[in-house]
Amino acid sequence: MKGRITAEEEEEEQPLSPMARVFQSPGVDYCAVTIMGFKTKINPDVLLDALKHNVSKHPRFSTNLSENGAKWIETQVNVEDHVVVPYIDQEEVGEDGQGFVDEYISRLTMIPLDRSRPLWDMHILNVRTADAEAVGVIRSHHSLGDGMSLISLMLACTHKTSDPDNTAIPSLKRRTVSHGLRNKGWFLRSILTVGSTTRLIWNTVVDMLLLMATLTFLKDTKTPLKGGAEVGSNPKRFYHRIINLDDVKFIKNAMNMTINDVLLGITQASLSSYLNQQYGKKNEEEGGALTSYPNHLPSKLRFRVGCTVNLRSDIGFKPLEDMMVKDSKCRWGNYFSFIILPFSIGLQTDPLVYLKKSKSTMARKKHSYHAALVYFIIKIVLKVFGAKAAATLFNRPVMNITTCVSNVIGPMEEISFRGHPIAYIAPSSYGHSQALLVHYLSYAGKMIISLAVDPSIIPEPEKICDEMEESLKAMKAALWERGLH
Repeated sequence: MKGRITAEEEEEEQPLSPMARVFQSPGVDYCAVTIMGFKTKINPDVLLDALKHNVSKHPRFSTNLSENGAKWIETQVNVEDHVVVPYIDQEEVGEDGQGFVDEYISRLTMIPLDRSRPLWDMHILNVRTADAEAVGVIRSHHSLGDGMSLISLMLACTHKTSDPDNTAIPSLKRRTVSHGLRNKGWFLRSILTVGSTTRLIWNTVVDMLLLMATLTFLKDTKTPLKGGAEVGSNPKRFYHRIINLDDVKFIKNAMNMTINDVLLGITQASLSSYLNQQYGKKNEEEGGALTSYPNHLPSKLRFRVGCTVNLRSDIGFKPLEDMMVKDSKCRWGNYFSFIILPFSIGLQTDPLVYLKKSKSTMARKKHSYHAALVYFIIKIVLKVFGAKAAATLFNRPVMNITTCVSNVIGPMEEISFRGHPIAYIAPSSYGHSQALLVHYLSYAGKMIISLAVDPSIIPEPEKICDEMEESLKAMKAALWERGLH
């Protein structure tokens, strides 16, 4: 007869969270990649010492998976096994340092993490690129934590460049919306409350019906950006572009919207322009007639985007030790869900139309319990039918839409890793069944755009970033012309 589990055994073995179980399933084997550009060459010995004092002591980075993939088991970590410093012939690299880095990281996407030890590693590439003197690449299985968790861990291991004694924890508060009803009569408030509740219920029902349709039969139109089931096992390439965060904030303030709204508007505008170019090339290759109006987009494109939603009640960053506390309002792990946003792919003569559409779409989605319900349903399915069924519930809608977009707030000031100032942080992931992923991260007055693509479908991802920059310029110019600055 098996004895009772002791407190020590409970600490040594912890169950995976519902989303972590999903990410451990064969059909949803996602891996997060954090690419960091440094302003100086990286000293591997300094980095190893820092990891021994920080990352190796983190519960998720010092545990193995149990055989059935349901529990974390505490283990001893040999940090040297997780840090790779490849020999690099600088003459072979030549002037194309970024090309070498891109090819190296792409090869990593075809090398699985060693499941006999904690599921993370770091690669040091002392190669100069256009944006950095050296590049560090951290891979971690998505079951270890979501974007917010991983950025929190990075903050715990770094410090402000301007103030080495302090870590850089960005502050963030939920945006409060004033409805201007304080001085109205109770009757009017009651009517509006009933109306708001009715709309909330209606939006949630519609969203869940659309989700069920997407789960079963509703697929996006096949476009030059649409992947398929085989894409998940294909090698990925990563591309980043750095833009000015103040430009994004300028549009945000002028249009009275959120940064998320602005980024979605830019994404919608740039993908519309990119697709128009691709269809134009296809039309020309097929000998199609040239038209005076350069609109080559098919009519009635169904193009949808999965947008991640943080489910924590406290969305601000906290010290790592606070995130590890049980029942923390800003806890470590995979506490996110997603919503599905319809994109209006089309050419607009007024670039501000894209912003108005994104603001309207997000306002509608915020008034729905879609994200919370998806997470709750996945938990129930996991308990009743197991991880495979829950993974199917998560992955099928992702396969049937075109892309996913994520935005994470990063440090507001420049940070350093043991005397190594960081120039940029570009988060992404691979293992997904989409040909394009778009991640945004704000850092020290910059907004970093990070793309993960299947090069067999999107061979020139830099053109998408070009369109993003052009869309941002066009939106700024339109606002200045109308005096909305």
